[in-house]
Amino acid sequence: MSRPQRPVPRGRRPRPKASKGESYVGKRFEVEIGPVAHGGHFVARVQIEEASRVVFVRHGLPGERVVVEITEGTAGDRFWRGDAVSVLSAAPERVVPPCPYAGPGLCGGCDFQHVSLPAQRDLKATVLREQLVRLGGLSASDPLVADLVVEAVPGDEDGLRWRTRQRYATAPGGARGMRKYRSHDVIPVEDCLIATTDAREPAAGTVVESVVIGGVEHSFEVAADGFWQVHPGAPEALVSAVMSALAPAPGDSVLDLYAGVGLFSAFLADAVGPTGRVLAVEGDQTASALSVGNVPTADVTAGDVATVLGRLEEGPYDLVVLDPPREGARRAVVEAVVARTPRKVAYVACDPAALARDVAIFAEHGYRLRTLRAFDLFPMTHHVEAVALLTR
Repeated sequence: MSRPQRPVPRGRRPRPKASKGESYVGKRFEVEIGPVAHGGHFVARVQIEEASRVVFVRHGLPGERVVVEITEGTAGDRFWRGDAVSVLSAAPERVVPPCPYAGPGLCGGCDFQHVSLPAQRDLKATVLREQLVRLGGLSASDPLVADLVVEAVPGDEDGLRWRTRQRYATAPGGARGMRKYRSHDVIPVEDCLIATTDAREPAAGTVVESVVIGGVEHSFEVAADGFWQVHPGAPEALVSAVMSALAPAPGDSVLDLYAGVGLFSAFLADAVGPTGRVLAVEGDQTASALSVGNVPTADVTAGDVATVLGRLEEGPYDLVVLDPPREGARRAVVEAVVARTPRKVAYVACDPAALARDVAIFAEHGYRLRTLRAFDLFPMTHHVEAVALLTR
């Protein structure tokens, strides 16, 4: 679990780019909102003279008639971005955002505050299905795709008060605040409703996190500014899903890749026992060093995962855990994994597109997706976590 600690992503900030003609920023159009797209927005089309232009719209819902204000776009761009600033015909799933800072032109942290919680999970499942079909090569009729649901995870309050770590920006006047979507502009925020009331801001030093699975408790020392899942129910949900998928047995050898501070390694080491072996590989030097103390029975190696696998002995491993950052494991790592001929691979994914691309690479080498679970670890945002099992 090596993804760096960061606030809920607010979208990539636009890079300066050469002008491509007349700017349409600020112009408004009446449109019908189409399907959800990866990234927390929805697809719509604006008719400009003889041509139509795709607009990725925030704060809409499929089937709605809205007035969209263009926030990025010129005459020469392939697509534009916009905000639904007025709803002419609302979808039944639309609700009043619980947070006063959520909406067009306000805080960019939450994509789906205007959507009922069950509908948010349906939207996330739709995106995950679409990516698996489009990029992963799966059939839409495959039960793993067609029957996929995003599971609620205990630990939040109706989708709020789940973020145990939170980073704030400084607003004009010195107040704490949050940035607008794809912007450096900061708006004052008195209370972020997705943050727990005792949420910590990143700091120096370490903290201790405890996780209990099946009556067994492990404690983990974590850098206060390092990565740890921010939803209180996330560690238990993910470890339980990985252990259920892999079913490790005494004597098994396990590769735990992107191992972070050793969350999966600790419970895997229990399962494989003294006759088994767990090798944990993590690129972050601090997290890797902490994992030595957190999981003293594991072999720990610090370094880039692809590089470490490239020099690792060719002997087989029974099981592999992959928990890569948002860009996924990618080809070099996937091919190094399949070269070890594991009987099972558990893939923990925080990005549907990256998961789908890596599933396709695994398929090239004879590994197929066998089970897939998705978890709503980031309510009110478009983000979703998944645990996939691949076998030969």
